[in-house]
Amino acid sequence: MQKEPPADRGCYTYFSPIATRWMDNDIYGHINNVAYYSYFDSVVNRYTIEVGGLDIHDGDVIGLVIESMCQYHQPAAFPDALEAGVRVSKLGRSSVRYEIGIFFPGSETPIASGHFVHVFVDRESRKPVAIPDGIRAGMAKLTDDSNRKQS
Repeated sequence: MQKEPPADRGCYTYFSPIATRWMDNDIYGHINNVAYYSYFDSVVNRYTIEVGGLDIHDGDVIGLVIESMCQYHQPAAFPDALEAGVRVSKLGRSSVRYEIGIFFPGSETPIASGHFVHVFVDRESRKPVAIPDGIRAGMAKLTDDSNRKQS
């Protein structure tokens, strides 16, 4: 099965630095696969909090991950500096699908790429709710390539 080449840097809208940690390395001397899911979670939530105004502590609405996937293209290891690029590929009423690429700074090709799906729910009932307007507006910026942002 031939895999499709990953999206390059120009396909992502928002970028955020990632500081690798010693504990991210595995016994084989490279960043372990599970660390990439943590990078995905961190960059998506950073954006949603900073740009969309998600209140992770006291807000009535929270985002729950219902799906994630990652493909690995090239190894990295502590103390490599990395960057995560994010874009939104689908924005629904209560859910959003982010696509994430992990890059070496300045590189056009990601070392890992994947997706992450949030469903927004009422904090108490855990029932899906409409994405709040501020968060939706922030996500809409990630669907338009003209809104590139470096963080």
